[in-house]
Amino acid sequence: MLYDAYEFQRSWLASASAMATVGANWLNNPSNPFAYLGGGPVMASALEVFAHASASRGKPAFGFGTTTVDGREVAVVEEIVLQRPFGQLKRFRREGVEGGPRLLIAAPMSGHFATLLRGTVERMLPVADVYITDWRDAKLVPTRDGRFDLDDYIDYLIAFLEAIGADQDGAADGAHGAHMLAVCQPSVPCLAATALMSADRNPCRPRTLTMMGGPIDTREAPTAVNTLATERPFAWFEQNVIATVPMLYPGAGRKVYPGFLQLSGFMTMNLGNHMMSHYELFKHLVTGDDDSAEATKRFYDEYRSVCDMTAEFYLQTIDTVFQSHSLPKGEMLHRGRRVDTGAITDVGLLAIEGERDDISGLGQTKAALTIATALPAEKKRYYMAEGVGHYGIFNGSKWRNRIAPVVEEWMAANS
Repeated sequence: MLYDAYEFQRSWLASASAMATVGANWLNNPSNPFAYLGGGPVMASALEVFAHASASRGKPAFGFGTTTVDGREVAVVEEIVLQRPFGQLKRFRREGVEGGPRLLIAAPMSGHFATLLRGTVERMLPVADVYITDWRDAKLVPTRDGRFDLDDYIDYLIAFLEAIGADQDGAADGAHGAHMLAVCQPSVPCLAATALMSADRNPCRPRTLTMMGGPIDTREAPTAVNTLATERPFAWFEQNVIATVPMLYPGAGRKVYPGFLQLSGFMTMNLGNHMMSHYELFKHLVTGDDDSAEATKRFYDEYRSVCDMTAEFYLQTIDTVFQSHSLPKGEMLHRGRRVDTGAITDVGLLAIEGERDDISGLGQTKAALTIATALPAEKKRYYMAEGVGHYGIFNGSKWRNRIAPVVEEWMAANS
């Protein structure tokens, strides 16, 4: 019933958005005399804000046409390297550019598409051969393709790293594979995959693993997100946030944690900021500041583009990461096998945290360096970005100018 009610509301709002767009265009038309009256621009701006806020959204495109490498502009072509039911390995190939470090960016499976990391990819393209985990919307995956949980996520990461390193010279002689960068939630499965591959001496294990704002040990500086996951019993999540995909989608009948619920939670956490952002958007439209208005629209186009995750992945993550704290306790299992972070002996670990992160508190990501007990000190590094919130760790000017250079330096030092 929950998903059906949402679909009814979404359909109604889509119609209302279309009508508001028509009204805004009519009031903004130069041939319309009402466009020159005092209330015309104000009413048009209000309608445009409503239309944008209530419009339906699908999966955005990355949209990279070119990048600049060593001072010259080169074309960027998206390629699918490996495709599986719940996700694919995407490469941003720079035409005419050979060599350079290979970087796998692990996008979070937390309600948003991988395009949320567009700014992360864009910043690293000039210096690396970039790949990304491009996860699918669970409601679009037919039930015949089976389930997808945290164990599967780890399996996908290992398969992606092996696909990247398959044609790498010297891999059979023990050379490492790509560098890996985990943004937020995937820090846990990325560290687990690194530990498993290290224990197996897999030649495609990553050279470095950078974890940014990840919940390695949520007992450190708990945030509102961590408290929500611990103050309610596991059964509460099963009964209250899991829904069934309705019949109009390919994944009809699949149990999921809907993206619209995740988005509602994030919006509620900072409701005042979001309301002010839309008020500022309204003022920009009234005054004709189109550049500022478009910047706000682009942000919310991405922020409101959400996808579902499978119920088993969400529930296993709640249990393993937020309630049991299995990884930092040394109790995490992958298909019955204990994940031993002490097996990591030669992978450079970089933990990055934002001083103002309200999703993953200070110390939660840094804990990865502590539990990698066999890793030499020179293979560990910690960086705390002053004045940076969760989103700013991987996007925006602070990411581009302050944090990304640290990642580049760490990759170069461990190549």
